[in-house]
Amino acid sequence: MKRMLVLLIAVATILSISTPLFGQEQVTLILIGPWAGKEMEAFMPVIEEFEKMYPNINVEYRIMRTEDVAKVLPAQFEAGITFADVIFMAWPWFVAEKAKEGHLLEITDIITPEDFWPKEFVDVVTIDGKIYASPYAAWVKPGFWYRKSFFEKHGLKAPTSYEEFKELLAKLKDILGSKKAIASGDAVGWPLSDVTEHFLIYFGGKELWEDIITGRIDWTKDERVRKAFSELTELLKAEYFSDPADWTIRLTEWWEGEYGIYFMGNWIIGMVEDPGDLGLFPLPGIKGVVIGSDWVFIPKYTKHPEEAKLLVKFLASPKGQIIYCNNSGKIPTNMKVKPEEMAPFVKEQVEALKGLAALGDLDDTLGGKFQLTFWDQLKRLWVHPEELEDVLAKIQEAYVETLAAKK
Repeated sequence: MKRMLVLLIAVATILSISTPLFGQEQVTLILIGPWAGKEMEAFMPVIEEFEKMYPNINVEYRIMRTEDVAKVLPAQFEAGITFADVIFMAWPWFVAEKAKEGHLLEITDIITPEDFWPKEFVDVVTIDGKIYASPYAAWVKPGFWYRKSFFEKHGLKAPTSYEEFKELLAKLKDILGSKKAIASGDAVGWPLSDVTEHFLIYFGGKELWEDIITGRIDWTKDERVRKAFSELTELLKAEYFSDPADWTIRLTEWWEGEYGIYFMGNWIIGMVEDPGDLGLFPLPGIKGVVIGSDWVFIPKYTKHPEEAKLLVKFLASPKGQIIYCNNSGKIPTNMKVKPEEMAPFVKEQVEALKGLAALGDLDDTLGGKFQLTFWDQLKRLWVHPEELEDVLAKIQEAYVETLAAKK
């Protein structure tokens, strides 16, 4: 009898260890995110940490770009189904649109808006006082990156004025040749819109940004817009910018010394071999910087709503963010992350952002036809800068149509 009791206790002990959260079934959540390669490697430890906290929940990560999610998800939602339980999306306007249509789970009970910076990141996905998504790690598009070793080799310095910036481009062209001073990334268009937005902020400031987003400008007539595009077109005609190509290919080519500088977001910190060799400068004197995020939300058609909310709550938490930020170079949107928890290159970015206006990504904010037209017309401008007037006219037409659709 005594031996039988010992055996039963042993079996019970084994079962309690091998059966996660005794009494709960094993659940697998499908998580869609945009990160591949080194960016995915930076994110996977976050999933591993979550699975340690909740042994009964497995998370299967699948790669899908925002553009592709936007193409597939509407039809799924109309059919009352979803291909994933939790989804990352870089377009807050799309998230808000699907929330208004009734396709997303409300997560107001697990998100504290006051914990996040910038506060607009939560506001933009809040509909009638209800929160439908959480911002994750923030990417920043701070300026032009260069390799310190390359600049030292050629006796170059980061510019301190716009005139010095143009002088630097001329020197880089002399060293590397035509269309080699600035690497131009491409994909579906966003790398070109990023550098264009930087010029718009430089010449128009926060005021222009707000005027664009609220529909108070004409792209063909606004003097601030025309100044930014005039300067940009001048640099294109001078053959300082390369022709557009896949941004990851351009990243590799730039790192290997084929190009002088590269405008890209802070995620490249986690994509280069030696982050310590990275140098950075914005257009000198700029007063604002584009900051964006990936918003994580739950389709209401998930079969595991409670488990999905646990995952989103963790991703929104300081712990769920800082693991990825320290691996990727991005910065946390949750303000409860302590400075001592940040890697040096994360803390440096947070300090550098003080005093600068945090501005939302322009094409991501407006979305719709404007976004696609903006991308397409900038690709055209890069190849045919002499067609600026028609480019601005096409952008204005899409701008008016997109704003009208939002009313």
